[in-house]
Amino acid sequence: MADEMEFIEQGLQRSQIDEFFAEELARAGYGGMELAPTPMGMQIVLKAEKPGMVIGKGGKNIRKITTQLEERFDLEDPQIDVQEVDEPDLNAQIVADRLANALERGWYFRKAGHTTIDRIMEAGALGAEIVLSGKVTGNRGRVEKFNRGYIKHNGEPAEEIVDHGKGVAVMKLGTIGVSVKIIPPNAKLPDDFEIQEDANIEDLVVDEEEAGEELEELLEGEGEEAEAAEGEAPGEAATAVDDDRAQEEIVEEEPEGGSRPERHDKEGKSATSPPDSTNADVEEDLDELAADVEAEAEDVEAEDFDELESDAEETAEELLEEMEEESEEGEE
Repeated sequence: MADEMEFIEQGLQRSQIDEFFAEELARAGYGGMELAPTPMGMQIVLKAEKPGMVIGKGGKNIRKITTQLEERFDLEDPQIDVQEVDEPDLNAQIVADRLANALERGWYFRKAGHTTIDRIMEAGALGAEIVLSGKVTGNRGRVEKFNRGYIKHNGEPAEEIVDHGKGVAVMKLGTIGVSVKIIPPNAKLPDDFEIQEDANIEDLVVDEEEAGEELEELLEGEGEEAEAAEGEAPGEAATAVDDDRAQEEIVEEEPEGGSRPERHDKEGKSATSPPDSTNADVEEDLDELAADVEAEAEDVEAEDFDELESDAEETAEELLEEMEEESEEGEE
C-alpha cells in the first residue's frame, strides 16, 4: 500500500473513532481524544467533563467501549485512559456541544452565542471565536460570527495553539453547524512582546565598535568558508586550464620539413595540451612520434633527389661531349 493511502486510512479511522466517542459519551461531556500507537497496542487518551460516567460502575462502561473498538475498528488491545477536564469552558469541543444543545432547546442564537463567548473569556481565554452556519432564522441559511479577544486563523499557531471544536444542532428547519476556536490562557504566541519597566537603556544599547568588529569577523569567516568551498569544487581544474589558455599566445612558425606549427605561451613552453593530464601526455608522445616519422621520410626523399640530380648532370655532360665531337667531325 502506498504511503499516501495509508495516511488517508489512518485519518479516516481517527475521524470515525472520534464520532463514535462523541455519540457514546455525549452525556459525560466528551472533550476530545488522542491516539498514540504503542508496541503494546493502541493508547487512547479520553478527555471528559465527568470521568465517572465514562468508566461506569465497576468499569462496566469502559469495558464495553473497549470491546466495541476492537470489533468495529479492528484495533489491537486498545488501552483507554480517561482524564478529567479541569476547566470545561476552555475546552472547545465541550463548549461546542453545549452551544448546540442550547440551540436545540430553543435558545435564540444571538443570546446563546454572546453568553457562551462571554463565559469563555471569563474563564481566562486569550481569544475566542464562535461560528454558526445554517438556517439560523428563516428558510435561508447564513453565517453568524461572535469574536472576542485575539484569535489566530493561519499558520502553525492556528494548528498547534488554537483549540478547535465542532458540534451540530438539529433544528426543525435544518441543521446548524457550530464551530468554536479558543486560545487558552498562558499560550505563547510567536508575536508576543514584553515591556520592561525601569530598564537601564545603557545595557540595551549595542556598542557600534563591538558590532563592527563582530561583523568583520563574521564576514572573514564567510570568506574563508567560500574559498574552501571553491577549492573543493570539481570545476576548479577546468577553470585553471581556461585561464592558462587565455594567457597563451599562438605563434605560427615556418614548417621545417612539413612539421605543423606548435602553440607556445609567454614563457616559451609548449602549450599543445594541459601538462597535468594523462591524455595530454599520450597526445604529446604521439605528436613526437609523428614528427620523427615525417623527418625520416623527408631525409629519405632528400637523398633520393640528390642521387637523381647527380645522374642527370652526368648524362647531360656526356651528351654535350658527344655533340661537340660530332660537330668537329662535320667541320673536317
